[in-house]
Amino acid sequence: MRENKVKTLWSKGECAVTGWLAIPSGLSAEMMAQQDVDAVTVDMQHGCADYSDMLSMLQAISTTDRTPFVRVPWNDPAIIGRVLDAGAYGLIVPMVNTGAECRAFVEACRYYPEGGRSVGPIRAGLYGGADYFANANKTVITMAMIEHKEGVANLDEILATPGLDSIFVGPSDLAVSMGHTPGFDPKWDDVNETIAMIAERCIKAGVVPGIHVGSVEYGQKMRDLGYKFIAYLSDFRMLQIAYARALPAFRAGKPEPNVP
Repeated sequence: MRENKVKTLWSKGECAVTGWLAIPSGLSAEMMAQQDVDAVTVDMQHGCADYSDMLSMLQAISTTDRTPFVRVPWNDPAIIGRVLDAGAYGLIVPMVNTGAECRAFVEACRYYPEGGRSVGPIRAGLYGGADYFANANKTVITMAMIEHKEGVANLDEILATPGLDSIFVGPSDLAVSMGHTPGFDPKWDDVNETIAMIAERCIKAGVVPGIHVGSVEYGQKMRDLGYKFIAYLSDFRMLQIAYARALPAFRAGKPEPNVP
């Protein structure tokens, strides 16, 4: 079966960086996959991609050796199964707040006897190889999002889920659930203390911590805390930021400012 290079990096104690796709475009996916990233994630939750968009985006990513991830819209075994059958090698599911929700997610990603995923890897067999069924359970990454104070309260129960590979922190929703405003790179001490605690507990439990960041500086801080899967902005946000900063400078005849 084709190697999951993110898992290989983790086995060496290294950090993986993923590109993030909110624009439903095979061209954007192909462009992102040709950057110096380790993985590329199609966002079906807050991004604009539907299933057919996602399929063509995975095909574009597979023109490179970047590991294809998908964030599904919700913890629904129907869409989880279809995304895996399309060839995703990593599944990110939002708003996991209890151990039961996490178990349901992992079981939807695993073939019997480890779970209840139905067998029918239509494109996954093309991408992964003829031995996909035999090796999928140990190759596909399961990543549950902790992005609410309820999930934090139940973190130990979630981390004890058999077959859970990774936690992915959603800092914006986490901050909102703790009484603050949304956004990348939270500035509040209680939120950042919680983010540091999540990393510490993940590492203790043998589960890889991941997080979405909005700047290089904050991402480096998260890497220093032990986060081993870092998503940096998205194609949409990068385009938005570049134009928002460059155009006023152009109109004023000033040098173009740096992006985050």
